[in-house]
Amino acid sequence: MSLQQNNWQPLLKPYARPSVHKSIGQIVSVALPIMMIFLVAAHVLTTPFWWIVFPLDILLSLFLVRLFILQHDAGHGSLFPKRWANDLFGSVSGVFTLVPYHHWKYTHARHHATSGNLDKRGVGDIMTLTVDEYLALSAVGRLKYRLYRNPFVLFLLGPIYEFMLRYRLPLGFGGKRPHIQFSVYATDAALLLFLLTIGWAFGWWTLLLIYLPTIYFAAMFGIFLFYVQHQFEDAYWEHDPRWEYLKAAMEGSTYLKLPRVLQWLTGNIGFHHIHHLAPMIPNYELERVQREVPLVRVAPTVTLKDALKIAFIDLHLYESTSRKLIGFKSPIVKEKLKAMKKQKKEARRSRKQAIV
Repeated sequence: MSLQQNNWQPLLKPYARPSVHKSIGQIVSVALPIMMIFLVAAHVLTTPFWWIVFPLDILLSLFLVRLFILQHDAGHGSLFPKRWANDLFGSVSGVFTLVPYHHWKYTHARHHATSGNLDKRGVGDIMTLTVDEYLALSAVGRLKYRLYRNPFVLFLLGPIYEFMLRYRLPLGFGGKRPHIQFSVYATDAALLLFLLTIGWAFGWWTLLLIYLPTIYFAAMFGIFLFYVQHQFEDAYWEHDPRWEYLKAAMEGSTYLKLPRVLQWLTGNIGFHHIHHLAPMIPNYELERVQREVPLVRVAPTVTLKDALKIAFIDLHLYESTSRKLIGFKSPIVKEKLKAMKKQKKEARRSRKQAIV
Protein backbone atom coordinates (compact mmCIF):
# COMPACT_ATOMS: atom_id res chain seq x y z
CA MET A 1 0.00 0.00 0.00
CA SER A 2 1.44 3.39 -1.01
CA LEU A 3 1.89 6.28 1.38
CA GLN A 4 -1.04 8.43 0.29
CA GLN A 5 -1.89 11.30 2.61
CA ASN A 6 -5.65 10.80 2.32
CA ASN A 7 -6.19 7.08 2.85
CA TRP A 8 -4.91 6.23 6.30
CA GLN A 9 -7.20 7.99 8.77
CA PRO A 10 -10.30 5.81 8.17
CA LEU A 11 -8.11 2.71 8.52
CA LEU A 12 -6.91 3.64 12.00
CA LYS A 13 -9.94 5.37 13.48
CA PRO A 14 -11.59 2.12 14.74
CA TYR A 15 -8.53 1.41 16.92
CA ALA A 16 -8.53 4.84 18.61
CA ARG A 17 -11.04 3.92 21.32
CA PRO A 18 -9.72 3.80 24.88
CA SER A 19 -11.21 1.15 27.17
CA VAL A 20 -11.69 2.16 30.80
CA HIS A 21 -11.46 -1.46 31.97
CA LYS A 22 -8.25 -2.16 30.03
CA SER A 23 -6.67 1.09 31.18
CA ILE A 24 -7.49 0.45 34.84
CA GLY A 25 -6.11 -3.06 34.42
CA GLN A 26 -2.88 -1.60 33.04
CA ILE A 27 -2.59 0.83 35.93
CA VAL A 28 -3.05 -2.00 38.43
CA SER A 29 -0.53 -4.14 36.52
CA VAL A 30 2.14 -1.51 37.05
CA ALA A 31 1.18 -0.02 40.45
CA LEU A 32 1.12 -3.32 42.35
CA PRO A 33 4.52 -4.57 41.10
CA ILE A 34 6.10 -1.18 41.82
CA MET A 35 4.84 -1.22 45.41
CA MET A 36 5.80 -4.88 45.94
CA ILE A 37 9.30 -4.56 44.48
CA PHE A 38 9.90 -1.37 46.46
CA LEU A 39 8.87 -3.01 49.74
CA VAL A 40 11.04 -6.06 49.03
CA ALA A 41 13.99 -3.81 48.16
CA ALA A 42 13.48 -1.74 51.31
CA HIS A 43 13.50 -4.92 53.39
CA VAL A 44 16.58 -6.32 51.62
CA LEU A 45 18.36 -3.07 52.44
CA THR A 46 18.12 -3.93 56.15
CA THR A 47 19.75 -7.37 55.72
CA PRO A 48 23.36 -8.48 55.19
CA PHE A 49 22.41 -9.08 51.56
CA TRP A 50 21.71 -5.37 50.94
CA TRP A 51 23.61 -5.46 47.63
CA ILE A 52 20.72 -7.46 46.08
CA VAL A 53 18.89 -4.14 46.06
CA PHE A 54 20.67 -3.07 42.85
CA PRO A 55 19.16 -5.69 40.50
CA LEU A 56 15.83 -4.91 42.17
CA ASP A 57 16.41 -1.23 41.29
CA ILE A 58 16.78 -2.17 37.62
CA LEU A 59 13.61 -4.26 37.71
CA LEU A 60 11.77 -1.44 39.45
CA SER A 61 13.01 1.04 36.85
CA LEU A 62 11.52 -1.06 34.04
CA PHE A 63 8.11 -0.90 35.70
CA LEU A 64 8.61 2.84 36.08
CA VAL A 65 9.16 3.01 32.31
CA ARG A 66 5.82 1.26 31.88
CA LEU A 67 4.22 3.79 34.24
CA PHE A 68 5.62 6.60 32.12
CA ILE A 69 4.14 5.02 28.99
CA LEU A 70 0.72 5.13 30.66
CA GLN A 71 1.33 8.77 31.58
CA HIS A 72 2.38 9.29 27.97
CA ASP A 73 -0.90 7.76 26.75
CA ALA A 74 -2.82 10.03 29.11
CA GLY A 75 -1.05 13.01 27.56
CA HIS A 76 -2.35 11.96 24.15
CA GLY A 77 -5.86 11.36 25.47
CA SER A 78 -5.61 7.66 24.68
CA LEU A 79 -5.65 6.18 28.19
CA PHE A 80 -9.21 7.12 29.15
CA PRO A 81 -12.14 8.42 27.08
CA LYS A 82 -12.55 11.44 29.38
CA ARG A 83 -10.03 14.27 29.39
CA TRP A 84 -10.33 14.86 33.14
CA ALA A 85 -9.42 11.22 33.83
CA ASN A 86 -6.36 11.43 31.58
CA ASP A 87 -5.25 14.69 33.18
CA LEU A 88 -5.77 13.36 36.70
CA PHE A 89 -3.78 10.19 36.11
CA GLY A 90 -1.10 12.03 34.14
CA SER A 91 -0.61 14.61 36.89
CA VAL A 92 -0.45 12.04 39.70
CA SER A 93 1.88 9.67 37.84
CA GLY A 94 4.16 12.61 37.00
CA VAL A 95 5.11 12.81 40.68
CA PHE A 96 6.60 9.30 40.44
CA THR A 97 8.12 9.62 36.94
CA LEU A 98 9.48 13.12 37.71
CA VAL A 99 7.80 14.41 34.53
CA PRO A 100 5.47 17.42 35.03
CA TYR A 101 2.44 16.28 33.07
CA HIS A 102 1.11 19.43 31.44
CA HIS A 103 4.53 20.79 30.47
CA TRP A 104 5.55 17.49 28.94
CA LYS A 105 2.15 17.10 27.23
CA TYR A 106 2.55 20.49 25.57
CA THR A 107 6.10 19.95 24.30
CA HIS A 108 5.44 16.36 23.27
CA ALA A 109 2.49 17.42 21.12
CA ARG A 110 4.90 19.77 19.36
CA HIS A 111 7.29 16.87 18.82
CA HIS A 112 4.55 14.86 17.11
CA ALA A 113 3.58 17.80 14.92
CA THR A 114 7.15 18.55 13.79
CA SER A 115 9.09 15.27 13.92
CA GLY A 116 11.49 15.11 10.98
CA ASN A 117 10.82 18.74 9.98
CA LEU A 118 14.15 20.47 9.40
CA ASP A 119 12.54 23.89 9.83
CA LYS A 120 10.91 23.14 13.20
CA ARG A 121 13.53 21.38 15.28
CA GLY A 122 14.36 21.98 18.90
CA VAL A 123 11.21 21.17 20.86
CA GLY A 124 10.68 17.75 22.42
CA ASP A 125 13.37 16.13 20.31
CA ILE A 126 17.08 15.32 20.30
CA MET A 127 18.81 18.15 18.49
CA THR A 128 20.14 17.08 15.10
CA LEU A 129 22.16 19.45 12.90
CA THR A 130 22.74 19.31 9.18
CA VAL A 131 26.32 19.02 7.90
CA ASP A 132 26.35 22.68 6.82
CA GLU A 133 24.92 23.88 10.14
CA TYR A 134 27.57 21.92 12.01
CA LEU A 135 30.41 23.29 9.89
CA ALA A 136 29.09 26.85 10.26
CA LEU A 137 29.64 26.63 14.03
CA SER A 138 32.80 27.84 15.70
CA ALA A 139 35.32 25.26 16.87
CA VAL A 140 33.86 25.58 20.37
CA GLY A 141 30.33 25.20 18.99
CA ARG A 142 31.28 22.03 17.12
CA LEU A 143 32.88 20.63 20.28
CA LYS A 144 29.72 21.36 22.28
CA TYR A 145 27.56 19.59 19.70
CA ARG A 146 29.88 16.58 19.61
CA LEU A 147 29.73 16.35 23.40
CA TYR A 148 25.94 16.70 23.36
CA ARG A 149 25.64 13.84 20.85
CA ASN A 150 28.18 11.63 22.62
CA PRO A 151 26.34 8.47 23.76
CA PHE A 152 27.93 8.58 27.19
CA VAL A 153 26.72 12.16 27.68
CA LEU A 154 23.26 11.37 26.28
CA PHE A 155 22.64 8.17 28.19
CA LEU A 156 24.68 8.68 31.38
CA LEU A 157 24.48 12.42 32.04
CA GLY A 158 21.28 13.07 30.09
CA PRO A 159 19.01 11.39 32.67
CA ILE A 160 20.39 13.58 35.46
CA TYR A 161 19.99 16.80 33.51
CA GLU A 162 16.66 16.05 31.84
CA PHE A 163 14.67 14.41 34.62
CA MET A 164 16.30 15.59 37.83
CA LEU A 165 17.15 19.17 36.84
CA ARG A 166 15.44 20.54 33.70
CA TYR A 167 11.99 19.14 34.48
CA ARG A 168 12.05 20.88 37.85
CA LEU A 169 11.60 24.29 36.22
CA PRO A 170 9.16 25.53 33.54
CA LEU A 171 11.89 26.07 30.95
CA GLY A 172 11.66 26.21 27.18
CA PHE A 173 8.64 25.85 24.94
CA GLY A 174 5.41 26.82 26.71
CA GLY A 175 7.21 27.55 29.97
CA LYS A 176 5.59 30.96 30.40
CA ARG A 177 2.02 29.63 30.29
CA PRO A 178 0.42 29.80 33.77
CA HIS A 179 -1.08 26.29 33.71
CA ILE A 180 2.28 24.82 32.72
CA GLN A 181 4.09 26.72 35.45
CA PHE A 182 1.52 25.48 37.95
CA SER A 183 1.97 21.90 36.70
CA VAL A 184 5.74 22.05 37.15
CA TYR A 185 5.71 23.62 40.61
CA ALA A 186 2.82 21.46 41.84
CA THR A 187 4.71 18.36 40.69
CA ASP A 188 7.84 19.60 42.48
CA ALA A 189 5.92 20.24 45.70
CA ALA A 190 4.24 16.83 45.61
CA LEU A 191 7.58 15.21 44.79
CA LEU A 192 9.25 16.87 47.76
CA LEU A 193 6.45 15.68 50.05
CA PHE A 194 6.75 12.15 48.62
CA LEU A 195 10.53 12.06 49.15
CA LEU A 196 10.24 13.33 52.72
CA THR A 197 7.61 10.68 53.42
CA ILE A 198 9.77 7.89 51.99
CA GLY A 199 12.80 9.13 53.92
CA TRP A 200 10.83 9.35 57.15
CA ALA A 201 9.09 5.97 56.75
CA PHE A 202 11.92 3.86 55.30
CA GLY A 203 15.10 5.80 56.00
CA TRP A 204 17.28 8.07 53.91
CA TRP A 205 19.41 5.17 52.65
CA THR A 206 16.26 3.99 50.88
CA LEU A 207 16.22 7.20 48.87
CA LEU A 208 19.92 6.94 48.11
CA LEU A 209 20.12 3.24 47.21
CA ILE A 210 16.63 2.52 45.87
CA TYR A 211 14.84 5.66 44.74
CA LEU A 212 17.67 7.54 43.00
CA PRO A 213 19.08 4.52 41.10
CA THR A 214 15.56 3.52 40.02
CA ILE A 215 14.82 6.99 38.66
CA TYR A 216 18.21 7.14 36.97
CA PHE A 217 17.91 3.77 35.23
CA ALA A 218 14.32 4.46 34.15
CA ALA A 219 15.35 7.82 32.67
CA MET A 220 18.31 6.20 30.92
CA PHE A 221 16.10 3.50 29.39
CA GLY A 222 13.58 6.15 28.33
CA ILE A 223 16.17 8.31 26.57
CA PHE A 224 17.60 5.22 24.88
CA LEU A 225 14.17 4.20 23.54
CA PHE A 226 13.43 7.71 22.28
CA TYR A 227 16.84 8.01 20.62
CA VAL A 228 16.89 4.74 18.69
CA GLN A 229 13.36 5.25 17.37
CA HIS A 230 14.24 8.46 15.52
CA GLN A 231 18.03 8.59 15.06
CA PHE A 232 18.69 5.89 12.46
CA GLU A 233 20.59 6.30 9.18
CA ASP A 234 17.63 6.57 6.78
CA ALA A 235 15.34 8.54 9.09
CA TYR A 236 13.02 10.93 7.29
CA TRP A 237 14.00 14.60 7.32
CA GLU A 238 12.50 17.29 5.11
CA HIS A 239 12.03 21.04 4.84
CA ASP A 240 8.72 22.85 4.66
CA PRO A 241 6.61 22.77 2.54
CA ARG A 242 7.68 19.30 1.35
CA TRP A 243 7.48 17.81 4.86
CA GLU A 244 4.64 15.26 5.18
CA TYR A 245 3.11 14.00 8.41
CA LEU A 246 2.53 10.47 7.11
CA LYS A 247 6.08 10.05 5.84
CA ALA A 248 7.48 11.51 9.05
CA ALA A 249 5.66 8.80 11.00
CA MET A 250 6.32 5.84 8.70
CA GLU A 251 9.84 6.73 7.54
CA GLY A 252 11.04 8.82 10.49
CA SER A 253 10.16 6.36 13.26
CA THR A 254 11.14 2.74 13.72
CA TYR A 255 9.27 -0.41 14.58
CA LEU A 256 11.45 -1.51 17.49
CA LYS A 257 10.85 -5.25 17.69
CA LEU A 258 11.53 -6.19 21.30
CA PRO A 259 11.33 -9.50 23.18
CA ARG A 260 7.81 -10.02 24.55
CA VAL A 261 8.71 -9.19 28.15
CA LEU A 262 10.41 -5.93 27.17
CA GLN A 263 7.58 -5.13 24.78
CA TRP A 264 5.14 -5.41 27.69
CA LEU A 265 7.34 -3.43 30.11
CA THR A 266 7.74 -0.64 27.55
CA GLY A 267 4.01 -0.47 26.86
CA ASN A 268 4.29 -1.37 23.15
CA ILE A 269 6.22 1.85 22.49
CA GLY A 270 8.26 -0.18 20.00
CA PHE A 271 5.37 0.31 17.58
CA HIS A 272 6.49 3.91 17.50
CA HIS A 273 5.67 4.46 13.84
CA ILE A 274 2.00 3.67 14.50
CA HIS A 275 1.98 5.82 17.61
CA HIS A 276 3.40 8.77 15.68
CA LEU A 277 0.84 8.34 12.94
CA ALA A 278 -2.15 8.06 15.28
CA PRO A 279 -1.30 8.97 18.90
CA MET A 280 -4.94 8.56 19.94
CA ILE A 281 -4.58 4.77 19.62
CA PRO A 282 -4.08 3.19 23.09
CA ASN A 283 -0.82 1.32 23.61
CA TYR A 284 -2.62 -2.02 23.93
CA GLU A 285 -4.05 -1.67 20.40
CA LEU A 286 -0.79 -0.90 18.61
CA GLU A 287 0.25 -4.51 18.02
CA ARG A 288 -3.16 -5.30 16.52
CA VAL A 289 -2.78 -2.38 14.13
CA GLN A 290 0.61 -3.76 13.08
CA ARG A 291 -1.02 -7.11 12.27
CA GLU A 292 -4.15 -5.83 10.56
CA VAL A 293 -3.18 -2.65 8.67
CA PRO A 294 -0.70 -3.23 5.81
CA LEU A 295 0.07 0.49 5.50
CA VAL A 296 2.06 0.60 8.74
CA ARG A 297 4.36 -2.27 7.77
CA VAL A 298 6.46 0.00 5.55
CA ALA A 299 8.24 1.39 8.61
CA PRO A 300 11.84 0.20 9.16
CA THR A 301 12.13 -2.71 11.61
CA VAL A 302 14.84 -2.52 14.26
CA THR A 303 15.76 -5.31 16.68
CA LEU A 304 17.21 -4.80 20.14
CA LYS A 305 20.64 -5.68 18.72
CA ASP A 306 20.17 -3.08 15.97
CA ALA A 307 19.05 -0.52 18.54
CA LEU A 308 22.22 -0.97 20.58
CA LYS A 309 24.25 -0.33 17.41
CA ILE A 310 22.23 2.79 16.59
CA ALA A 311 22.81 4.15 20.09
CA PHE A 312 26.59 4.03 19.74
CA ILE A 313 27.24 4.39 16.02
CA ASP A 314 28.48 7.68 14.55
CA LEU A 315 25.24 9.05 13.03
CA HIS A 316 24.87 12.64 14.15
CA LEU A 317 24.56 14.91 11.10
CA TYR A 318 21.93 15.09 8.36
CA GLU A 319 23.40 15.17 4.85
CA SER A 320 20.89 16.62 2.37
CA THR A 321 22.29 15.09 -0.83
CA SER A 322 22.21 11.47 0.31
CA ARG A 323 19.24 12.23 2.63
CA LYS A 324 20.89 10.23 5.40
CA LEU A 325 22.35 10.70 8.85
CA ILE A 326 26.13 10.51 8.67
CA GLY A 327 28.97 10.69 11.16
CA PHE A 328 31.45 13.34 12.24
CA LYS A 329 34.24 11.28 10.65
CA SER A 330 32.52 10.67 7.31
CA PRO A 331 34.48 11.67 4.15
CA ILE A 332 31.94 14.37 3.26
CA VAL A 333 32.37 16.13 6.59
CA LYS A 334 36.16 15.82 6.48
CA GLU A 335 36.34 17.19 2.92
CA LYS A 336 34.05 20.14 3.66
CA LEU A 337 35.90 20.93 6.88
CA LYS A 338 39.24 20.79 5.06
CA ALA A 339 37.93 23.07 2.30
CA MET A 340 36.53 25.50 4.87
CA LYS A 341 39.86 25.69 6.72
CA LYS A 342 41.69 26.23 3.45
CA GLN A 343 39.29 29.02 2.50
CA LYS A 344 39.79 30.74 5.86
CA LYS A 345 43.55 30.41 5.54
CA GLU A 346 43.48 31.99 2.08
CA ALA A 347 41.24 34.77 3.36
CA ARG A 348 43.71 35.56 6.15
CA ARG A 349 46.58 35.58 3.64
CA SER A 350 44.65 37.96 1.39
CA ARG A 351 43.99 40.33 4.28
CA LYS A 352 47.68 40.36 5.21
CA GLN A 353 48.67 41.09 1.62
CA ALA A 354 46.13 43.89 1.45
CA ILE A 355 47.62 45.47 4.59
CA VAL A 356 51.15 45.24 3.18
